[in-house]
Amino acid sequence: MQILLPIHILAGTIALLCAAMAVSSEKGKKLHVLSGRTYFWCMVAIFLTAIPMSIITSNIFLFLIAFFSFYLAFAGIRFARNRKGIATTSDWIAVGLMLLSGVGMWILAAIYFMNNNSQYIPLLVFGFLAIVLGYGDFKSHKNKTAIGKERIGRHLGNMMGGTIAVITAVLVVNVNIEPVWIWWVLPTALITPVIIWWKIKVMK
Repeated sequence: MQILLPIHILAGTIALLCAAMAVSSEKGKKLHVLSGRTYFWCMVAIFLTAIPMSIITSNIFLFLIAFFSFYLAFAGIRFARNRKGIATTSDWIAVGLMLLSGVGMWILAAIYFMNNNSQYIPLLVFGFLAIVLGYGDFKSHKNKTAIGKERIGRHLGNMMGGTIAVITAVLVVNVNIEPVWIWWVLPTALITPVIIWWKIKVMK
């Protein structure tokens, strides 16, 4: 934990800065591409440190959130690179794990609810998002429709979704407020409408 946690925090900090640069820079230009790639590899580092930390601490919640967050970054970078819309084996495996993580969150939410643990609320929200986003990407892979504007829209939605995950983690760790579940849900509630508006704008 003494080795993993500092790496996890550093990767999260850099990911947040790179996300801000990617959003504010001109799309397709060098700064956007470089900041986007750096963001992705930071998300890889976050994932590779979160999984062993969740196992060490027996934290199933963190384990499921790690898969959920990493999928968003992975799918985001894949939609950016895959211009033909033809899914690879890694795409199918990733979307399958995303859907399983959503089901896992709902199961854990039911357990938390029965034990009067308010963390069932973010689990319900993220489980719903994991299934909806995962199924959307699954349909896109199956029908080979992730080309042109739809590809850009899916790239944008997934990358911004991963950014919400990083912002959420920063708030949860650094801001103490009751009930705790508010900081887990608030960034999603505030930023998701912006993502939807942005995707509609891209599709037009």
